[in-house]
Amino acid sequence: MSRTLLIAALALTLAGSAAAPRAAAPMLPVLVELFTSEGCEDCPPADKVLEQLIAAPPAGVEVIGLGEHVDYWDQLGWKDRFSSHALTARQGLYAARFANDSIYTPQMVVDGRSEFVGSDAAAARRAIGKAMAQSHGAIKIDIGAELARPLRITLTITDLPKVTRGDRADIIVAITEDGLRTDVKRGENKGRVLTHAAVARYMATIGEATAAGPASANADITIAPGWQRDRLKIVAFVQERKSRQVLASASAALENFLP
Repeated sequence: MSRTLLIAALALTLAGSAAAPRAAAPMLPVLVELFTSEGCEDCPPADKVLEQLIAAPPAGVEVIGLGEHVDYWDQLGWKDRFSSHALTARQGLYAARFANDSIYTPQMVVDGRSEFVGSDAAAARRAIGKAMAQSHGAIKIDIGAELARPLRITLTITDLPKVTRGDRADIIVAITEDGLRTDVKRGENKGRVLTHAAVARYMATIGEATAAGPASANADITIAPGWQRDRLKIVAFVQERKSRQVLASASAALENFLP
């Protein structure tokens, strides 16, 4: 081959290499929980922080949000239509874990490892940065092809970090809904239109995971008629019972499975 042809061939090879698309780096899922209430005047800024973290997370991170509306504000002038006593109980487990004297709103918890006032965006980004340094497993979410009621959701967990000695890890699935608005008529937020992202509509423990090998769990979940299917996400995570550390998490938009 002549020198001219060799140079031309090399140039074409380099051009082809430059044009080849690079695979996107995998995003690390980090679970961000916000305990909130429509009856709490300090909560709307925290709701906004959660929404912004989901929309514009730190580099390399997929923020998996859970807006958990507690019910202890419901007797103080305004009943939050998204509130749940089960979520209040879940917050109580964190109070014990972090040795807090009481539960409060707004409270944000990142990967079950750190907690702080939910409206503190800087604290949230610091906590997410620390969570990124921890080992995380992987969760694959599948849905039955027929998309019937109830939905059959299958979770497959792999590469799980070692569970803390003496602890156990639960497999938990949730359904969240985005783009919700409420015109508050009474209470501390009277006259305000509140917006919410990643509102927890459903949450249940569906199995137990170990680090010995892959684990799986199934759940049959009925999607309520009032839930907007195009704004729903399936959230799954593995969490230690005592330490409350989240070992793996994942989410998937329900619309990705729709025909």
